[in-house]
Amino acid sequence: MADGYRFPQQSAGNYYYPQHTQPHHPRHQIIRNGTPPNNIRSVFSADTPSPSRSPDSHSPAQNLYGMFNQNHQQGQHGRVNGAGGRGMPAMYNFQHQNTHQPQHMQHHANIQQEHTTHTTNGAVLGHHASYSSGVLSNSTPSFTPSNLQNGHSATTRGGQAQQITEHWAEQIRLHKESEKAHSLMMEGAPNHYARLRAGENRGITPAPAQPVAASDDSQDNGESRDLGRMADQQSPLKRQDWHNMDLSGQGLRVLSAPVFNYVFLKELYVASNKLAYLPPTIGQLRHLTLLDVSNNQLVDLPPELGMCVYMKQLLAFDNRIQTLPNELGSLYQLDILGIEGNPIDQGMKQVVMEHGTKKLIERLREEAPVPMPPTPRSMLDLTSGEVSSANKERFKVFSFNILTNDACTERLYGYSPKAALDWEYRKEQVLQDIQSNDADFVCLQEVDTETFKEYFSMKLAYSKYKGVFWPRSRAKTMAESQAKNVDGCATFYRFEEWILLDKQLVDFGNLAINRPDAKNQHDIFNRIMPRDHIAVVCFFENRQTGSRLIVVNTHLFWDPAYCDVKLIQTAILLGEVNRLAEKYAKWPACKDKKSYTLPTEDDDDDVESAPEITPEPSKEYSSKTQVPLVICADQNSTADSSVFELFAKGSVRPDHPELLGHSYGNFTKDGMEHPFSLRSAYTNLDKTPDALPFTNYTPGFRGVIDHIWYSTNALENTSLLGRVDPEYMRTVPGFPNYHFPSDHLSLMAEFAIKGPKMKKVLQEPDFGPSSRRDDRRRT
Repeated sequence: MADGYRFPQQSAGNYYYPQHTQPHHPRHQIIRNGTPPNNIRSVFSADTPSPSRSPDSHSPAQNLYGMFNQNHQQGQHGRVNGAGGRGMPAMYNFQHQNTHQPQHMQHHANIQQEHTTHTTNGAVLGHHASYSSGVLSNSTPSFTPSNLQNGHSATTRGGQAQQITEHWAEQIRLHKESEKAHSLMMEGAPNHYARLRAGENRGITPAPAQPVAASDDSQDNGESRDLGRMADQQSPLKRQDWHNMDLSGQGLRVLSAPVFNYVFLKELYVASNKLAYLPPTIGQLRHLTLLDVSNNQLVDLPPELGMCVYMKQLLAFDNRIQTLPNELGSLYQLDILGIEGNPIDQGMKQVVMEHGTKKLIERLREEAPVPMPPTPRSMLDLTSGEVSSANKERFKVFSFNILTNDACTERLYGYSPKAALDWEYRKEQVLQDIQSNDADFVCLQEVDTETFKEYFSMKLAYSKYKGVFWPRSRAKTMAESQAKNVDGCATFYRFEEWILLDKQLVDFGNLAINRPDAKNQHDIFNRIMPRDHIAVVCFFENRQTGSRLIVVNTHLFWDPAYCDVKLIQTAILLGEVNRLAEKYAKWPACKDKKSYTLPTEDDDDDVESAPEITPEPSKEYSSKTQVPLVICADQNSTADSSVFELFAKGSVRPDHPELLGHSYGNFTKDGMEHPFSLRSAYTNLDKTPDALPFTNYTPGFRGVIDHIWYSTNALENTSLLGRVDPEYMRTVPGFPNYHFPSDHLSLMAEFAIKGPKMKKVLQEPDFGPSSRRDDRRRT
C-alpha cells in the first residue's frame, strides 16, 4: 500500500503547527497562539497550506508534509554507493534489508480499519496523529470530509468524497521526495542520490546475489513454458561492478555523448538540471530500470525512450511536458511514470490517477497507429556479374523460425501491441513473406501440427508447394487434441520442379540413447534424452536437369546453460547426414520422371505452346561429399560457440570447454567430426557494410543464431536476402511487431550448382625412340 503524507493536513480554517524545524530555514519558526483567532481572514498567510495545492518546498509546513521526520528511517531506495562531490559519482547496488516495511504495511492496515467512519482514503491517512511534541499535546486533529489529503480536495463538485487511489498516492509520495531532493540540491548539495546512498552504505557488506525467480505468466501452461527462447533470458552483459550514475543538481544544459556509451547503466539520475531536451541516443541505454529527469526544462520525452523496455521507474516531475509519445507504450514493465508538476494532457493524467501507470502505457501501446513499414529488404548479388556462374543451374532456399503461437506470450513480448502478437495476423505475415520471396525450398521451424495441415499446406499449394513435416517427439505421447499444438519442422518444395526421393526424421534424444556407447552414460539420459528437438532430412532431384540435393531443416535446444546439449545434438545430426549422404550417393536413377511444358509469357490461344523438354537423366555422384547439401538451422548458438565450430571446421576436440565436463560416450572420448566442407551463407557478408547484425532481435538478446549452411565443393552462393533498414530499427525495441511476425528474421540464399570436375588425363612425355626401346626392354 502506498504511503501518503506523514500527517493529515488541516483545513484552511484551522491553524497548524510546525514540527522539527530546520536550522537553515529560520522563517519556519512560528509561535503558536493559544486559541484560534476570531477572524480567520486576518491571520491567513499565503504560506499556509491551500485546499487546492500542495505546499511548496519553502512552505513553513514543509516538514509536516515530508515523507520522513527526524525519527523515521528512510528505506525506500535500493543501496547505491558513491561519494559526495561533483563529477559523475557511481553507485553500487547493495541489497537493503528493510525490516521496517512489513510493520509499516501492517500499521497502515490497522489505520484503515480504525478510520472506517471517515470519508477520506485510509491508504493516504498516514500514521496515527499521536504527536510527541509538547506544543501539540493539547491539540486534537480533525478528521472531516473537508480535510485535505496530499494537497488535493477530498470532495467533488457534487459534494461526494473523492477516493485517492493507491497509484496516485504513490505518485504524490515520490513527487514530494523529488521536491525535497531538489530543494537540497538548489542549496548547494548536488549529486543528492549518490550522497544519500553513500551514507546508507557505510559499514554495510554487500549481500550475496539472490537467484531471480522465473516470471509467472498466467497465460502459459506447462508445455509452453518448456518452449524456452533466447528472448527469455537475462541481459547478456559481462560483469560490471557499477550500474548507476548520478549527474543531478549540476546545472547541466545538455548531456554529453560519452554518457550514452555506458550501455550497462541501470539507473541514471539527471534531475535538478537545466536540460531542455533528452537526445535520441538515450535509447542506447537499453538496460535502464530507473531514469530521473525531474526538475528540468523538458517540453517532451524522446520516442527513443521506448527502447528501454526494462524501465521500472521514469520520473519526470516538474517539467513542461504536455503529452507523451506513443513509443512509450513499449515500456510494458514500467511501474511508475512521474508526471506530477507538468502541464500534461488531462486525459492522460486522469488515467494515471484512476488506474495507474500501466493502464496509461497500455493505452499508448494499443491505440498507437500502425507505423510505416520499412524499406523492403533487397537481394544482394555476390557474383559481381561474373560470366562463370551466369549459366549454372540455380535454386533458392528460404529459412524462417516463425515463433509458434504457444511461445508468443505477453510476458516475453509485451512491448508489442496485442494485435501484432495475434496468431491470425502473424501467420498471414509469414505467408506473405514466403510468397514474396518465391524460393524453391522453404524451411520453417516452430510450426505446429494444426497450422501445417490447416493453413500452410493449403495456402502454399496454390503456389505449387508440397510439404514434409514432423512434430517434436513429445507429440507421440499426447492425445490428438493436444498433439496438434506441438511444433516441429516443415520443409516445402516446388513439386513441379523437384521430385522428393526420400525423407527422414532425425530424433536427437532417441538416437542418443540408442547409441552403442550410451550404456551407463547418465548424462545422455539426464541431459540429452529429455530434449525432444528434431531435424527433417529430404532428398530431392530436379525434374529437368537431374541434379540431386539434400535439404536439412533443424531446430536445436535454446538454453545457453546447456551448450553441451546443443553440441551433442549437432554431432548427432551431422552423423545422420553423413550416413544418409552415403546412401543417397548410391541412390538409383529416377525412372518415373515426367516431361512437362515450360510456361509461356502469353496465354493467348493462338500462341503456340513451347515444345516439351525431355528431362535429363539422374546425376551420378562418386562420393557422399559430392552430393549438394544445404542445412537450414535455428541453432540457438552464436559464431563463437562449439556448435558453429563443428559446422564450420568439421571437428571439435573431446575436451572442449562447452562440454562442461559431462560424459557422452565416444563424443567425449574421441571427439566429434564430419566429412563435409560447410560454410554459413551469411558469413560471405562478414566485414562488409551489408553484414547481417542479427537474425534474432529482442530486448534481451540480439545476435546471429540462424544459418543456412551449404557444401562449398558442390554449391556456390550467388545472392542473399539483405538486412533490415537501420533507420527503421532505430525505434524498434524488439520483434515481433506489425512488420516482422517473429522474433527471428527470415533468411534466403540463392545457390548455383557447380559442374562436376573432370579428371585430367596425364599423358606421359615422349623422349624419342630411345625411351621407347627402354620401355620395351623393361616389359
